[in-house]
Amino acid sequence: MNFEYNTTRNELILAEYGRNVQNMVKYIIELPDREERNRYAQAVIDLMGFLNPHLRDVADFKHKLWDHLHIISGYQIDVDSPYPKPEPEAALIRPQHIGYPQQKIKYKHYGKTIEALIEKAKEVDEPERKAEMVEGIANFMKMSYVTWNKDTVTDETIIKNLTELSEGQLQLQEGVNLSKVEFKPLAMQQNKPGNAKKKKNKNKQNKQRY
Repeated sequence: MNFEYNTTRNELILAEYGRNVQNMVKYIIELPDREERNRYAQAVIDLMGFLNPHLRDVADFKHKLWDHLHIISGYQIDVDSPYPKPEPEAALIRPQHIGYPQQKIKYKHYGKTIEALIEKAKEVDEPERKAEMVEGIANFMKMSYVTWNKDTVTDETIIKNLTELSEGQLQLQEGVNLSKVEFKPLAMQQNKPGNAKKKKNKNKQNKQRY
């Protein structure tokens, strides 16, 4: 008995479309009638769009599908495409490197967004609006701290970090308590009395089915 393995097959040109699409394109190339080639090519384009629905969110996704059809065919398919045929040389052009951001973040668990918000709040002159912004920033800092450190944090720590990041220009008003944010391990959430009761009822229902 002979088995066929992927290692013995032709290499997939665009793996996201699969081998069947590649074989269909190869079949279309060999068709002698142009109208028949056009009809089959349109059917393959529709199939390619169905297999990759995320391309519908891409601008000119139909254009991209036709370009991919030509690429899969090795630029050999001769059909009436609604778009210009891509050139093989275009695939060899590498996009320009955009570089990496060089900005340093003092507290990574707060992120660059918090630092940007603090700079915006420092520019506000209206006292009431500024106080609201500072309170919102502090609450967001507390949420971020708990999310990334997997631990609870005191308001004093958040206020201290806020003072450092704002270089002493932003102060939380006296008497303001930040929103209560607690880190609860997954094991604790699963062992809640309510969760145990729900699990028991679910098991009971499953037994009744059988």
